[in-house]
Amino acid sequence: MSAEQKLIAIEEISEENAPAIYVAGGLQRFVDLVKGQVLTEVPDLTTRKGRERIASLTATVSKSKKAVENPGRDYLRRLKEMPKVVEAELRDFVTKMDALRDETRRPLTEWEAAEDARIDRHNDAINRMKDLAAELGTLDAEQLQARLSELSAFQLGEAWEEFEAEAARTKEASLNAVQAALAARQTYDAEQAELVRLRREAEERAEQDRIRLAQEAAVEAERQRVAREQQAEREAAAKREQDLKDQAAAQEREAENQRLQLKLQAEQAERARIQAEADRVAAEQRAEQERQAAVRRAEEAAEQARQEERRRADAAAAEIVRQQEARERDEAHRRAINRAALDAFVAGGMTEECAKQAITLIAQRKIPNIAISY
Repeated sequence: MSAEQKLIAIEEISEENAPAIYVAGGLQRFVDLVKGQVLTEVPDLTTRKGRERIASLTATVSKSKKAVENPGRDYLRRLKEMPKVVEAELRDFVTKMDALRDETRRPLTEWEAAEDARIDRHNDAINRMKDLAAELGTLDAEQLQARLSELSAFQLGEAWEEFEAEAARTKEASLNAVQAALAARQTYDAEQAELVRLRREAEERAEQDRIRLAQEAAVEAERQRVAREQQAEREAAAKREQDLKDQAAAQEREAENQRLQLKLQAEQAERARIQAEADRVAAEQRAEQERQAAVRRAEEAAEQARQEERRRADAAAAEIVRQQEARERDEAHRRAINRAALDAFVAGGMTEECAKQAITLIAQRKIPNIAISY
């Protein structure tokens, strides 16, 4: 191949053949080509033609350099633009693949969302039954009856699916707790009503006793007054008779006797009055003591009823806490067994999502002849 043909080959470098030329060591052949072209001649510097030939060869080197460099620079610019193109293409590719992945998984995602909603619906209903059996000590009988009605309205059956057993246990425990609280509250209300009745009856009896004693004291005072009057009349009659027998001789003595008699009568009347007052005070004191005793008995009965109610409420609360803790331990135990089964499936080569679905189906007893032992 001639030198002219080799220069044309250099100039024919193009966008199509650039990837094969501009590689490590790929341009050395052009250096060798031009070197072989310009260094094989030894022009005579003593002549003008020789000197012009050297200048011509130098120009050939520069031309060959441009012929290789310029396409290379163009190729390099294209290479610098390539990352942007590749990045845009990859970004579009990733976006489409993500959308395809999401679309492919959409039925499973929708199923999982529906499954979560179904489980949440059952759990919410069970938690509502538990809430109805909580904080019963502050409720009155009407409020407890309303909770009992709401609990009774929960219908058990196949609609509860795998939660049917837990729902039945929760409903029964909640009903028992509310019924016990209602019975305790009704007993307490009846006891309070009975205490009010007893207190009212005791007060009425005390008032009646006070009135009776006052009446009896008044009757006794009147009897004594009449007796004194009758006695005075008898004594006056005796005195008049005595005066008639010895009016003159005994007039002075009779007057003295009358004074003494009047003094005695006054003293007797005063003693009778003092005795009547003492009797009245004693009667009122007895009535007050009886009233206070009745009040104390009523208060002691009320305190005993409150203590009994508190003991019943504490026992019911302790039973609810025990049942809750048992359910939490059972749930933790089930989660641990399900987690171990999941890990075993994954270790055996299943994906975690497939393993979760398998465990769910087994737990729901939808896989014949296979069950998880809890």
